[in-house]
Amino acid sequence: MEPPVRLASTGTIIHGVSVGEVLGVSTLAGARLIAGESGLGRIVQRLNVMEVPDILAWVKPHELLLTTGYPLRNTPQSLGRLVADLDERGLAALAIKLGRYVDELPDEMVEQADRLGFPLILLPNDVGFDDILNQVLTDILNRQAAVLARAEEAHRALVQVVLAGGGLNEVTAEVAQLLDVSVAAVDGTGRVLATAGPAEHVAVLRESIAHEGPPASPSPGLVRSFAAVPVLAGGHHHGRIVAYSPSGAIRDSDVGILERAATVAALVVTRQEAVNAVESKYRADFLRDVLTGRAGTAERVTSRARAFGWNLARPVTVLVAELDPDGDERSAQDRLVACWTAAIRRHDPQGAVAGFSHEVVAVVDASLDAARVAKDAASAFADLPPATFSTGTSRPSPGAETLPEAYSQALKAARVGRQLHGPGAVAHFDQLGVYRLLSLVNDTDELHAFVRETLGPLASDDDAENADLRRTLQVLLETNLNVAETARRLHFHYNTLRYRIGKLERLLGNFTDDPHLRLNLTLALHVLRMRGI
Repeated sequence: MEPPVRLASTGTIIHGVSVGEVLGVSTLAGARLIAGESGLGRIVQRLNVMEVPDILAWVKPHELLLTTGYPLRNTPQSLGRLVADLDERGLAALAIKLGRYVDELPDEMVEQADRLGFPLILLPNDVGFDDILNQVLTDILNRQAAVLARAEEAHRALVQVVLAGGGLNEVTAEVAQLLDVSVAAVDGTGRVLATAGPAEHVAVLRESIAHEGPPASPSPGLVRSFAAVPVLAGGHHHGRIVAYSPSGAIRDSDVGILERAATVAALVVTRQEAVNAVESKYRADFLRDVLTGRAGTAERVTSRARAFGWNLARPVTVLVAELDPDGDERSAQDRLVACWTAAIRRHDPQGAVAGFSHEVVAVVDASLDAARVAKDAASAFADLPPATFSTGTSRPSPGAETLPEAYSQALKAARVGRQLHGPGAVAHFDQLGVYRLLSLVNDTDELHAFVRETLGPLASDDDAENADLRRTLQVLLETNLNVAETARRLHFHYNTLRYRIGKLERLLGNFTDDPHLRLNLTLALHVLRMRGI
């Protein structure tokens, strides 16, 4: 289970004192706990006096309810239900004076209070309610003021960290020092970004995060061992701030400081995102210039690439990951860039990677298994259905000066691979066979003219029968004109296939006797299959 997460407050933080602390004030020196000892940790935030029998309509959570029993003098039987009703409404405790209007509390009421952990307090007859109200409320207000002053001090310290240019490491270190706990900043995927605190306690914290967090606190008491608050900015969830105290000393007031830390962490995250966006644009612009041959000499390219942490002065391979159609392009593109960036960092820290408008381009060590890198990125991308991407890989490039050619190869491999194998294909330029040669023809108009001249009316889909006839022709050519095998594959009767062959020869010529015509027809079908490239 996740550690208990508390949403950041937007209003005034309300704090109180425990029932046990209330019993320690001087005006209650003669008070006695009758039942509900296990509930002494309940928090008192306000006080109320029971003056009417239907008090349930007027009570609020975390109240200490004071009564002389006067409203219940004529209905003592209702005492048996009173504890359960008050506990259900979240009250902290019931304090009562006995002897004047109610002589004693029913055994059922006492047993129920013990079972529910709801404190029942017997008040001394010589203590006025006004004295109790005054002293307990003063203690609550003093506690509130102390907690707010501590929170403000923590907030100023955390803001100063940001103003001094600190990041998540400095924020977690400041929180760990303020609260004397171990702290971790975790991103939205559960990856730990920064930690602070004793090494052995940080290890426990990391383990709990890796296993989706420790069990939630068994009771809503005053202290806990773990606490977590979300880091929210711009309506987006950027992760969590998680704290751990082996002594279970994290109080509600500490969670309030964690919320302040989460706000500051959100500022750090958004600031870093802005910096990353600018750096990403510069990287993408530079890599685009390199891949289009506009970045200057090889020496200049190598020098500038080194500033980005890239090594382009070695044999490299270019990979292009292009989104397949029919996906949510904007969100999918952002995710595609993130997945490929993470994959390149794992496989080749000196590799270059950048996102363009519809694709991601990576330049990696030529000795790497490009298919494995693509599989790694695809695995991380798989949690965003139904979007997919196709990947193309170039031949090895000996240096920066040949990167434009390698980029062109990878891009063609990605697009031809998608046409041949469907969305999500991974293709190497050298494995495209005849499609590689066809893709090198830059004059697509000439290719389309060749298709029309060779296939004639079968080049278009104006007639629904054309696609069926092309399929028949393709299988015939694939089986080297084996009529029996073609009929078996197409589930045709032998005579039906003979009729279709005759019709094809009337449209295309005597291809069964002309090997050159068969070659042209094969190439035309390949070009047609690459339509749109």
